[in-house]
Amino acid sequence: MTSSSKGPPDRPTPAGPTPTGQAMWGGRFSDKPAELMQAINVSIGFDRRLAAQDLAGSRAHAAMLRKVGVITSEDETAIQGGLDAIEAEIAAGTFPFREEFEDIHMNVEARLRELIGPAAGRLHTARSRNDQVAVDFRLWVRDACDRTVGQIRALQKALVAKAEAHADAIMPGFTHLQPAQPVTFGHHLMAYVEMFGRDASRFADARARMNESPLGAAALAGSPFPIDREMTAKALGFDRPMANSLDAVADRDYALEALAAACICATHLSRLSEEIVIWMTPQFGFVKLSDAFTTGSSIMPQKKNPDAAELIRAKVGRLLGSFTQLTLVMKGLPLTYSKDMQEDKVPTFEAFDALELSLLAMAGMVADLEPDRERMAAAAGAGFSTATDLADWLVREAGLPFR
Repeated sequence: MTSSSKGPPDRPTPAGPTPTGQAMWGGRFSDKPAELMQAINVSIGFDRRLAAQDLAGSRAHAAMLRKVGVITSEDETAIQGGLDAIEAEIAAGTFPFREEFEDIHMNVEARLRELIGPAAGRLHTARSRNDQVAVDFRLWVRDACDRTVGQIRALQKALVAKAEAHADAIMPGFTHLQPAQPVTFGHHLMAYVEMFGRDASRFADARARMNESPLGAAALAGSPFPIDREMTAKALGFDRPMANSLDAVADRDYALEALAAACICATHLSRLSEEIVIWMTPQFGFVKLSDAFTTGSSIMPQKKNPDAAELIRAKVGRLLGSFTQLTLVMKGLPLTYSKDMQEDKVPTFEAFDALELSLLAMAGMVADLEPDRERMAAAAGAGFSTATDLADWLVREAGLPFR
C-alpha cells in the first residue's frame, strides 16, 4: 500500500512497533493495515476491562520465567516494576490506551517497553496472545462469578429479613394467578430465597469447572521453553493447568456456562419483578414502594410506577441475547483460536453488567417493600381459597373419600 492509497492517516510511529511502523505482530508485513481493517480488528475499546487480569497474568508469567532461568532476575525486577507503574497509571486514569496497539495485551506491552526498554520484550517469551487472552478472560469471568454470588447472597439476606418481619402476614397463594390456598407473605418470599440459592450454586459450580489455567499453551501447541505451568496456575489461584493445549486456547465453555447461569438468575429476578408489578396495582394493592424505587408520569400526577421492577423484568432479554450471541459465535469454529472469538467479551461484559445492576436494585426494592397486611388478608379470604382445607377436614373428621 503506497502513501496515496486508501489506508489510515499517517500517525507518529509509537514506541511499541518496529522501526518500520507496523504492529508488534507484523514481522512479515511491510505496510500498515487498511483503515477499515484497523477499525474491525481493534478491541481496546472494550477489552481494556481485562487490564487487571492481564497484569496479574503477566506478573505470574514473569516470575515463572525468572524461576526457570529463561529471564534474569534483573529483567524480572524491571518487568515487575514496569507492570506496577502501568497499574498505577490505569488506576489514576492516565494510562495511554491507543488503538494502534489493538488490544489490552499489546497496549500493556508497548507501554512496558516505553517504561523499561528492551527488557519488556522478554515478557512474551513462551507465551502467545492466544493463551494470554484465554487466561485474562477466564480470570475475568471467574471474578464476575464471585461478585455475582456475593450480590445474590445480599439479595437473599434482604428477602429473609423481609420474610421474618412478615412471617405471619396472611396472603392468598395462587395457581394460574387465581386464588388457590392461603399462605403467608414470609413463606412466599422464602420461595425466592430458594431460587436464588440455586442460582448461587450454579455460579459456584461453573467457577469450579473453569478454575484451570490455560497459560503455557502458547499459540496452541505449548512451548519448548522449560516453563512451570503449575507455578503460574497456583499464582493465579487456579486449581491446576488445563490438560490439553488445544482446548486451553479454544475453550469458551466457561463463559457460556456463566451466561447460562446468569440467564436463569435473571429469569428468577423477572418473576419476582412481575409479582411486584402485579401486587402494586390498585386491583391487588398488596405492597407499596417508596419514591426511591418508583417514578411518576409526565401528565398523570396520580401515577406511581414500579419502573425499577419493570426494567429488571426486561433485563432477561439482554442476558439471553448475550448467551445466544456467544453460542452462535462458537458453534462452527474449528480448533483452535479464530478471531471470531474476539466477539466473546462484549456480550459477556454486558450480561454481567445488567445482572449486577438488577441484583443490586432488587435487593434495594425488597428492603423498601412494605406489604399491606389487611389488604392481603382480605384477599386471602376471598375466592373460596379455603375450599381445599374444608375438603381435607371432611376427609379427616367425616371419613369421606377425598374424591
